Amino acid sequence: MSHRPNAAAVADHRPSPRACRSLFLSDLHLGALGSKSDRVLDFLKAHRAETYFLVGDVLDLWQPLLPHWTDEDQAVIDHLNQRQAEGATLVYLRGNHDPHPHRAPKAARPRVEAIDRLIHRAANGKRYLVIHGDCVDARLFRAHVFTRLGSRLDHALRSLDRVLQRLWRQSPGEARSWVEALLGSINTLMHAGRTHERKLVDLARAEGLDGVICGHFHLAGLHDELGLTYANCGDWVDSTSGIVEGFDGRLQLVFAPEPETATDTATAPLPAHGDLLEA
Repeated sequence: MSHRPNAAAVADHRPSPRACRSLFLSDLHLGALGSKSDRVLDFLKAHRAETYFLVGDVLDLWQPLLPHWTDEDQAVIDHLNQRQAEGATLVYLRGNHDPHPHRAPKAARPRVEAIDRLIHRAANGKRYLVIHGDCVDARLFRAHVFTRLGSRLDHALRSLDRVLQRLWRQSPGEARSWVEALLGSINTLMHAGRTHERKLVDLARAEGLDGVICGHFHLAGLHDELGLTYANCGDWVDSTSGIVEGFDGRLQLVFAPEPETATDTATAPLPAHGDLLEA
């Protein structure tokens, strides 16, 4: 469900907190069975930002009474709220999976009103449309019932996968599951033509902006192949990535290290060149 650029185009992950101007994360899907909330928290602790942009699908609470709301899910919300209390700015853009803000339990909500979109001015003066991205979906996929159906289907498949893993005595992180492979193949096929990128870049172009920062598609990316900057944060079900804005205004696509290689990756040096896209 995710696409990783080659190593020269991706920033490395470091064990000590990295200060940055802005951090853009999307599709955390907290409350869903597939959410890697423990890795979200590690990533947040490793990247200390002045402003946190939650670019939609932060909460995925379609299951009654939140049976899958875990301590790790709550820890992510608590960390973000604590950073806000410490003086950081928290911006929450609502995605198609996010429930109405007032329907989510108070303890599970970021302490900020959800908005639909905004214009972000980077430190270098460039301006970006920040939006979840579901607005360019086909009308059928934008239907509320379709979103809920998708959440329940994903939940059912991942539940079945966990049962099979227990029967086969395979740990969840041992290998990419057949569910992830199936859902990833479907998602890649659905967006094979990259029309969603063109549509979102066109929205930014129509407003005289320098690019767009989005989520939604679970396909991490950062490029200027369409004339403006296209930045997709990725997700925290499969790609485990985010967009970082440095204090010079440049954007960087950062992937969390795989759990089994976290120690080795954390000590590796940053690439000498090619790790940043000027944006």
